[in-house]
Amino acid sequence: MEKHQIWSIALGAFAFGLLFLSASADDVVVLSEDNFEKEVGQDRGALVEFYAPWCGHCKKLAPEYEKLGSSFKKAKSILIGKVDCDEHKSLCSKYGVSGYPTIQWFPKGSLEPKKYEGPRTAESLAEYVNTEGGTNVKIAAAPSNVVVLTPENFNEVVLDETKDVLVEFYAPWCGHCKSLAPTYEKVATAFKLEEDVVIANLDADKYRDLAEKYDVSGFPTLKFFPKSNKAGEEYGGGRDLNDFVAFINEKSGTSRDGKGQLTSQAGIVESLDVLVKEFVAASNEEKKSVFTRMEEEVENLKGSASRFGKIYLKAAKNYMEKGSDYAKNEIQRLQRILDKSISPAKADELTLKKNILSTYDA
Repeated sequence: MEKHQIWSIALGAFAFGLLFLSASADDVVVLSEDNFEKEVGQDRGALVEFYAPWCGHCKKLAPEYEKLGSSFKKAKSILIGKVDCDEHKSLCSKYGVSGYPTIQWFPKGSLEPKKYEGPRTAESLAEYVNTEGGTNVKIAAAPSNVVVLTPENFNEVVLDETKDVLVEFYAPWCGHCKSLAPTYEKVATAFKLEEDVVIANLDADKYRDLAEKYDVSGFPTLKFFPKSNKAGEEYGGGRDLNDFVAFINEKSGTSRDGKGQLTSQAGIVESLDVLVKEFVAASNEEKKSVFTRMEEEVENLKGSASRFGKIYLKAAKNYMEKGSDYAKNEIQRLQRILDKSISPAKADELTLKKNILSTYDA
């Protein structure tokens, strides 16, 4: 056998291995025309979500459905699957799918589905599957993004001068604390990708010495420990999600919304925006001079602003090389990617680029 043939076979085997790994890494089985009837209607019951990548309700369901898939991973009599209806239109049409997401139950040995009409939470879906499939699977509790404080880690976490830390001092028996808990979890989730922001809590009933040290006399008491003031300052704002998010954004210089997504202001550096306006209005020869001033400005920036500055410079270089349509075309390309299901970290990266590019396309 010739060398190039051996190399082609090796590459093919490697690619197949990667494909297998990516498929097996997902606890929800990806279904298509090729494998649908091999997986569904066989020796196990199947719950199938028919979805479209651009559908907002599908994106909202995705984490719940993934949680469902993870919880039923070891239940051999149940399949949790999904079909991309953009890719497999004929398959979705075959099962009468006209809106997204459509969730259908296929009993063991049957390709005659029953439509699921209940709430779209992992818990409700699990209850339905357990009833239909005769199983008793419980949804695994999602890990919390709230940092749990104790006397052992309090100083290390809260007094870290590189972090802004919001602390809830609570008591397990306190009704207001219980009411606040789900909102506080959402706050922690919204800022989980911000390395300089920590959302934490302390059982002040259990660790009374620490509570007394920080003058905690009622529950819940919320205190903010910014990088610049580790004595702590009382949080006196509202207790809705948006109240907390606005407070953290103002104090920490972040730009998140209640869902944890970056806002349109994320990555924007005012001093560079002024130079971008000059840059866009300048002639081709003058652009080089403005670009030099932008480089000098970026050198003076620190922290996250310095990182954003590099994105500004890269955009300016591409603008000079590819013409004035570059920013508009690139924004459209990035938006197409953002409309798909991508990781939160990747969404952050692309949103920052898109926001900064918009200053060149104003």
